Amino acid sequence: ALSQLTLLFVLRVLSCDSPLVLLLHLMHLGPLFRCFEVFCIYCQSGHVEEPYVSITKKRQMPKNGFSEEIEKEVGQAEGKLFTHRSAFSRASVIQAFLGSAPQLTLQLYISVVQQDVTVGRSLFMTLSLLSIVYGALRCNILAIKIKYDEYEVKVKPLAYVCIFLWRSFEIATRVVVLVLFTSVLKTWVVADVFVNFLSFFLYPWILFWCSGSPFPENIEKALSRVGTTIVLCFLTLLYAGINMFCWSAVQLKINSPDLISKSQNWYRLLVYYMLRFIENAFLLLMWYLHKTDIYMYVCAPLLILQLLIGYCTAILFMLVFYQFFHPCKKLFSTSVSEGFRAWFKCVFCACRHQRSCQLAGKTDQRSSEDRDETPSSSKKQYESPRRKPHRNLSPSA
Repeated sequence: ALSQLTLLFVLRVLSCDSPLVLLLHLMHLGPLFRCFEVFCIYCQSGHVEEPYVSITKKRQMPKNGFSEEIEKEVGQAEGKLFTHRSAFSRASVIQAFLGSAPQLTLQLYISVVQQDVTVGRSLFMTLSLLSIVYGALRCNILAIKIKYDEYEVKVKPLAYVCIFLWRSFEIATRVVVLVLFTSVLKTWVVADVFVNFLSFFLYPWILFWCSGSPFPENIEKALSRVGTTIVLCFLTLLYAGINMFCWSAVQLKINSPDLISKSQNWYRLLVYYMLRFIENAFLLLMWYLHKTDIYMYVCAPLLILQLLIGYCTAILFMLVFYQFFHPCKKLFSTSVSEGFRAWFKCVFCACRHQRSCQLAGKTDQRSSEDRDETPSSSKKQYESPRRKPHRNLSPSA
């Protein structure tokens, strides 16, 4: 249903006079109709000459400090294909995180509790995991294309492979941690999910209220103020659902016309992964302390170590992607390696300053002790001559 609503919104079906298409979407036949429409447009695009074209300007990636601007003619058929592709990309993200992610978590929980994994269930869990990974991959590509809209972005195959491995390790370890914690503490997992979901849901709205910006009115002309509020709530709901399982890569900014923040915030990325790693470690610790008899034949310390290493592996592939395979890495003000060098330099300087302060404190303490000892020693030297000489009173022989 959410995928159908996304197609209706992106393709502007509600504002068009097409009751048959609207009925097909309500009958959950919208994707099939859209695939058939895309196929017809693609087949007719090379045979019919289009009277009107639009010109788009894109800048190439800078080479040797210079960037060229390229003009490209886009016909109506190509524009329609681009709109359909964008709609299906957003629908795949919604299907992944609001459909496949809860389904994968539930199926894995049932398998753990029953201690049995059937062939059909393992197949469905694999398909759900691939769907979530694909949705996360689409989030990364959409974030890159939105942030660098004025540039011609070309993603290399190795970049896709790196993103796939990054998202696979991240999502798989997150789902396993949630399932293990749920199997022993069913009540507390509700509190954990509620806090995570509510914090990510309210975060964009808090930033919007703190900015003091007016309410956005230019999202869709056919929508009223109430409809715009519903759309924004749905976007923040999707944003919270994505961040429950992995880094969204797209930062909502309600006071922006594009609703997306185009700045690369490394600090937010660092804080997210640090807090998520601490949360996963805490949930695993709680599972280890409260594990039941169904984990009798499971080596708990080894499993915890494997899950934490898997999450660290996801972070490693993320750093490799941003350092070597990001299509717009030439536009970064600082790279990952430079950030690490700056961080290590700060840590080294802080440790060096602390050590110097400790040495200075020890030196001051020794000097104060020497000052305290000096008057007492001089007093002893002053009193020693005033002592009466010892006389030998024994009779001489």
